Amino acid sequence: MTESRQRYDHPSAWRPSELGGKQGVSIELSPQHIDAFDYALRKVQQAGIHTEDITRDDFPLDAIADSVNAWENEIQEGKGLLVLTGFPVGKYSKEECGSIYYGLGTHFGEAQSQSLLGDRLGHVVDIGGKDTRERAYRNSAELSLHTDASDIVGMMCLVKAKRGGLSGYCSGPAVYNYILENHPDLVETLFDGYIYHLFGEEAPGASPVTDHKIAVFSETQGYLSTSFLRSYIELAFEEMETEKTELEARALDVFDEVAHSEEFRLDFMMEPGDIAFFNNYTVLHTRTEFFDDEVPEKRRHLLRLWLRAWNSRPLAGDIGTYKARKGIDKQEGRGTYYTGTKKYVESPPPN
Repeated sequence: MTESRQRYDHPSAWRPSELGGKQGVSIELSPQHIDAFDYALRKVQQAGIHTEDITRDDFPLDAIADSVNAWENEIQEGKGLLVLTGFPVGKYSKEECGSIYYGLGTHFGEAQSQSLLGDRLGHVVDIGGKDTRERAYRNSAELSLHTDASDIVGMMCLVKAKRGGLSGYCSGPAVYNYILENHPDLVETLFDGYIYHLFGEEAPGASPVTDHKIAVFSETQGYLSTSFLRSYIELAFEEMETEKTELEARALDVFDEVAHSEEFRLDFMMEPGDIAFFNNYTVLHTRTEFFDDEVPEKRRHLLRLWLRAWNSRPLAGDIGTYKARKGIDKQEGRGTYYTGTKKYVESPPPN
């Protein structure tokens, strides 16, 4: 069947050398953009609307509608990665920054719960240190490139770490093109996919792993999508007490090696005031480990959104079933720490 697979020529199939670094995916916010955010924030504050209750209608951005539409198009149909720079975080409280960021996100999609806590505005802070049983957005360990469980992911930097915390991105379609050309024998294994572990976030009494394989690469109606979180794949094999086939193991290793290579991985620092949005089906993301300042106000603090896009791409059935849920259902009394009996290890980036 590999013979029928075609190279995916699309703006989302980029390599860092073609972008020119962070600048190639960045747009500097103008005074007009900031004024529009100010206006929408005042509307929300006057109406007494809590941040996580803000809707698109509550946060009008009519004055910059053309920009917002262009940003959404870049996320959905363009390179898939957009960084808005120059937001004046010092002008606002952290709560106001959160409201503006959340309000902007409502123009791209509906915010989803990101954990059993039911948090739709995620706070990326160090709670668990290097303990990777704590969810990745609440620890400080190094991560490997992966995708999340949403259509669009957003990150806003309020405070960067004292040391480390470099953000990394990679184009899934670019990795697909490379593997198709250089390792064609692995392509169908990646399209077949893997069972995923749910990291303790399944419903009470439900299976701890998915009931079907999730494709790493999938294609429908001309759209190529990527889904990859190796740590959860490895944990599923551990949970099921089964071994990977030689092809399954090689496919995971080759995908990781290609994605993490300098030729495919774009690294840059998210500075305070940077707002990133990326298409979760075309862009993988990661970060290096980080170390915080002892002063609480100077500790790394990013905000995160998982958005169910208003205009999502068509998805193949297996990946669609896994991704289409409206976030992770809140469970009272549960947190973000994995308490399962199986050994969990964050898959480190290849050397």
